[in-house]
Amino acid sequence: MDPTLQDAESYRDRLGLRGDVRRFEDGSLPVFAIGDELVLKLFPPEYHDEAPVEAAVMEALQGKLPTPELHATGLLDDWAYVLMSRLHGEEPETPDVEVSRQVGEMLRTLHAVKAPHVLGPGDWAAFVRRQRAGCVELQRKRGLQDEWLERIPQFLDGVEFGDAQPVLLHTEVMSAHLLWRNGKISGLFDFEPAMRGAFEYEFASAGLFVTKGDRACWRALVEGYGRVPDPRRVMAYALLHVYSNMPVYLRKMPEGDTFEELAERWFGG
Repeated sequence: MDPTLQDAESYRDRLGLRGDVRRFEDGSLPVFAIGDELVLKLFPPEYHDEAPVEAAVMEALQGKLPTPELHATGLLDDWAYVLMSRLHGEEPETPDVEVSRQVGEMLRTLHAVKAPHVLGPGDWAAFVRRQRAGCVELQRKRGLQDEWLERIPQFLDGVEFGDAQPVLLHTEVMSAHLLWRNGKISGLFDFEPAMRGAFEYEFASAGLFVTKGDRACWRALVEGYGRVPDPRRVMAYALLHVYSNMPVYLRKMPEGDTFEELAERWFGG
């Protein structure tokens, strides 16, 4: 059972903190604002291993990007916690060229930072093989139509993944994890799903949830990054992503008749 507001106030007191407590509505984990300057993120026992990932990535990025500053980690009853500084701004929900350019620049900086040792997978090629093996069944469970399910193996077989040089990946760069203030990206947060792997993997979520099929925004994102990802490879990672949900993407993104066509419309210049 998730902690109540009263529980969170008790945790605030036990940590010797002050300020009104308010739960953020969005997100898969319970996250509470404590006053205007702090955030307390809680991890239930089944997700305890994600707290060190969150903390390690925040420490690695400190001073390099507008990310939360790590204050403390530990245990509160059965909950692992990460206490961090609070970022301010508004979610950039609508695709925007300047937002996209700055996100590209931010990703270039992110990917240049050495990935903390706590991050997996240890073998990116093995991870890709595992994802490919389960891809059709995952998308079937998501509700993808048979005509699309039948196309997945042939499309993935035709994609050359190359010999990836693993970089630090946020993995879920989307408008919901960004803040915008006074014409600048003022926040990037939620690092518990971070990994190390091929840079194109990052562009799957950025294309689906930041540029959202807008070609001008995609070009700005790529220009800001300074490197053009192969659209087919990004499309493949959109299918292989840990949280991939192709039926949702097909409803929200520009239409196409094949994965090759979607690759160009979603992730092409």
